[in-house]
Amino acid sequence: MRTMTARKAATYTGVPAWIYAVAIVGALLVVLPLAAMVAKVNWANFIPLVTSESSLTALGLSLRTSAASTVLCVILGVPLALVLARGSFPGQRILRSLVLLPLVLPPVVGGIALLYTFGRQGLLGRTLEVAGVQIAFSTTAVVLAQTFVALPFLVVSLEGALRIAGPKYEAVAATLGARPSTVLRRVTLPLVLPGLASGAVLSFARSLGEFGATLTFAGSLQGVTRTLPLEIYLQRETDADAAVALSLVLVAVAIAVVALAYRGPRAGRPANTESTTTARAAGGGVQ
Repeated sequence: MRTMTARKAATYTGVPAWIYAVAIVGALLVVLPLAAMVAKVNWANFIPLVTSESSLTALGLSLRTSAASTVLCVILGVPLALVLARGSFPGQRILRSLVLLPLVLPPVVGGIALLYTFGRQGLLGRTLEVAGVQIAFSTTAVVLAQTFVALPFLVVSLEGALRIAGPKYEAVAATLGARPSTVLRRVTLPLVLPGLASGAVLSFARSLGEFGATLTFAGSLQGVTRTLPLEIYLQRETDADAAVALSLVLVAVAIAVVALAYRGPRAGRPANTESTTTARAAGGGVQ
């Protein structure tokens, strides 16, 4: 009897059976459209469709601009997440709401906002035009549009990681005489590195799939601003087979990126081992 009770306790998930039924419906809502798209792929001409000059050019541009926007998200997002998670100042909630606004804002609205900021007649565009710098309808505009929509993903991931980790290890390092910059470099960042990595990967995925803000702010110039989502949109009007094939490529890349972002912890390693080791190393290394 005790053995049976122990087995039930070990296998208990706490999830009612009807929850699984609803979860299956939700999964089908996502999986069925993808399956329908796969069924429509012209497999006989798949390779020629995805390796055409325009397709490869768009894919290469998407990968380059997404990588650049991800770097920009890390540079800008890490300080933002630190300020929101560790700081305390008037207007902090307002700042968080504004930073996370692109998550719920239609991308085309973001593109219009960027256009009226960096366009020729925009808030900063006129000054930049005098200096000989033109951002709108350039590759730089693509990077800015992608950064605008992807930055909240990194901030959310990193802020959550910072709040879960707490400031205790940083406080220990500070009491041992470490300067704030040293604490940040040797304790805080190593402590939340998994959250930072996940946020960066999600930012890359979001940048790769960006469409509305890019089209509005950067336009669709082949080799300059026409990313893979824009190429898919244009191909949909002229060559449906090419559009479906390129869509499948984008879905495959997105699945790989999201799977990379949500890798589980390595087996056999306690979740707090890295945090404890980092804190001890930082504490022991403070002079």
